[in-house]
Amino acid sequence: MTGHPVPADRGPALVDLLDRLLAGGVVIAGDLTLRIADVDLVRIDLHALISSVDAIVPSPWEAGT
Repeated sequence: MTGHPVPADRGPALVDLLDRLLAGGVVIAGDLTLRIADVDLVRIDLHALISSVDAIVPSPWEAGT
């Protein structure tokens, strides 16, 4: 882990947690349906991959390469 030492009485900082999550990547998936009287009014499907980008895995939006 690349970070500062954490005092014994406190948990890891939010920045350290985000660093760990982005280093390995996070997949978020979920479905939300709003129903009234068994009639689907709104449906939201969420599928997301959150990861860091570096030289080995370049950004898909980077122009040129």
